[in-house]
Amino acid sequence: MRRSWRFMAKACLVVVLATIAGACEVGSTSTEPSATAAPAAASPDANLTAADWKPVQDALGNAGTIMPGGVFRIGMPRTDLKVSLGGVAVQPAFALGSYTAFVRHGSRSMAMGDLVLLESEVAGVAQSLLQAGIEVTAVHNHLLGESPHVLYLHYLAQGEAVKIAQQLRTALAGTATPLGTPAAATPPAAIDGSALDQALGRKGTVRGSIYSVSVGRGQPVILDNVILPPATGVATVLNFEATGDGSVAITGDFAMLPSEVSGVLSALHDSGIEVTALHSHMLMDAPHLLYAHFWAHGDQTALARGLRAALDRTDTTK
Repeated sequence: MRRSWRFMAKACLVVVLATIAGACEVGSTSTEPSATAAPAAASPDANLTAADWKPVQDALGNAGTIMPGGVFRIGMPRTDLKVSLGGVAVQPAFALGSYTAFVRHGSRSMAMGDLVLLESEVAGVAQSLLQAGIEVTAVHNHLLGESPHVLYLHYLAQGEAVKIAQQLRTALAGTATPLGTPAAATPPAAIDGSALDQALGRKGTVRGSIYSVSVGRGQPVILDNVILPPATGVATVLNFEATGDGSVAITGDFAMLPSEVSGVLSALHDSGIEVTALHSHMLMDAPHLLYAHFWAHGDQTALARGLRAALDRTDTTK
């Protein structure tokens, strides 16, 4: 008993030193509310124009697009890489799309996304970002068995948008990521987007032989009291690449609550779709999301049905 009281006394001292205020009383159960309530989460400024964002895209060196919800997204596809997996030539728009997504609220800007990197590029990019004050929130694989092996570095930056863009460009200078050059020409359309729209119950986009659909969460995702629109990356993304003879390769990721993980993974497994990674992309998002990445190669209709079954296990927008 004496030891227990000594432990509680030490704990009391830690609380006093940590708060530098108030008294520590063993057994206290005070529930007095804070004098100041946390501010309500705000939506990004959706009234900014392409002219407002031009200095940002000029600083980074690639053109961007204004997306729904006030997101300015700049793609930086790794068109320099020739990656293959299971006999499939992985196109940049399919699984090698580095990007950054900017949002602004008042004078405050945030940028987040992920960078596709060779193993030899990871350490240098991470060091450059950290030295610039940009958070590295995850480094991991999305695929399994691809050659050459690629990793994905997720990040979060806050501050002045043009400065963030300059810092990202500096970090990418140690890689072969193409900046300031036209994107590679897309091959002729070879995928039935309308059939996939019907199978998935969502409207996607077709770019050459790539079909992509992004599905937002049913409830808002908040980071530092700012609501993150789906285009910042807090969405389920399903990508199809036509490989000929009615076959497709599929990859992407499901954005899930922890309580949804088991159902999604089970649905994918039952459809013969391999789960290649399960992890988080951010550190302090609320609710905290996990992401399940996947891969399969086979019949387009069967794989679309498998993805729809997994999608139905999550709370998403309709």
